[in-house]
Amino acid sequence: MVKIAPSTDPAKSLEDLIDYIKQIEHLAHFLHVDIMNSNFVQKTNYDHTFVKYINDNTALMLDVHLMVESPEVVKYIEAGANIVTVHYEAFKSNRELIKTLKLIRKNKTLVGLSVKPNTNLSDIFPYLELCDIILVMSVEPGSSGQKFLEQTYDRVKTLKAEIGNRNIQIEVDGGITPEIASNLSKCGADILVSGSYVYSSDNKAEAIEALIKS
Repeated sequence: MVKIAPSTDPAKSLEDLIDYIKQIEHLAHFLHVDIMNSNFVQKTNYDHTFVKYINDNTALMLDVHLMVESPEVVKYIEAGANIVTVHYEAFKSNRELIKTLKLIRKNKTLVGLSVKPNTNLSDIFPYLELCDIILVMSVEPGSSGQKFLEQTYDRVKTLKAEIGNRNIQIEVDGGITPEIASNLSKCGADILVSGSYVYSSDNKAEAIEALIKS
């Protein structure tokens, strides 16, 4: 059974977000907290103070996705992140990436590494041993409501085969619906991020249940 991580991205304000969290926190497995600034994606939203604000208002585990260059990961860990995911493409050198992944682990936080749709999966294989979660983007990062990219199914299968028996979970983010959730689960995905599908549903609890049961 897949785990569901609703995303903060569609929320229109902090007040709206907290109301949204209260509606889904009894069913969601994680809250996927999107952090963006214009040095990696075009959109800019929040920083580590946003994570602390959320952490003060929910007991949900926080899956913090840093779509930023040179991420200050310790600030997000101190703010309450349970998972910190950084982007492979956001680093100028392998050395800097490895140092950051090890720093997250050193601070007793789950380590996530995200990869864009057009990045070769083989590029991240050398870093698998340093990770707990690999986040496969099924849309271009930076904007909620995009259409799911069909190539993601094969990418998840390839990644699952490469992971083998290692204790690494596969997370997928972007354009998830119940039908797509079912297909991704069969391909080997463990965690699915949902932005618009859950947020836009009249009954958000039913929407999450539909994704889980797919």
